[in-house]
Amino acid sequence: MKTPCVAKCKNNDSICSGCLRTMKEVVEWQTFDDQTREAIMQEIKGQPTTHQCPQCGKPASCDISAGKTTCWCFELDKRDTSDCPSGACLCRECLSKQPLA
Repeated sequence: MKTPCVAKCKNNDSICSGCLRTMKEVVEWQTFDDQTREAIMQEIKGQPTTHQCPQCGKPASCDISAGKTTCWCFELDKRDTSDCPSGACLCRECLSKQPLA
């Protein structure tokens, strides 16, 4: 089974600081089909890209911008993004570094 795990697991307030999966994704990983797992791994890499992260400039993916009704970030503990441009979505790595709200 493919996994983005890099064996540096640490629950950073609802997101793994090692692989950047949400804790829900980590817990449910074995129940996902291959297509779902591959989609999550691509999303972690910012593929398909919906925008560039305003903090680091790397590719980022927002499920809302991609047409979904919810986003992966809704599973996280609320982060303080007051220092980010209004309405801008951060990549998983940058969002995981933001302090809790």
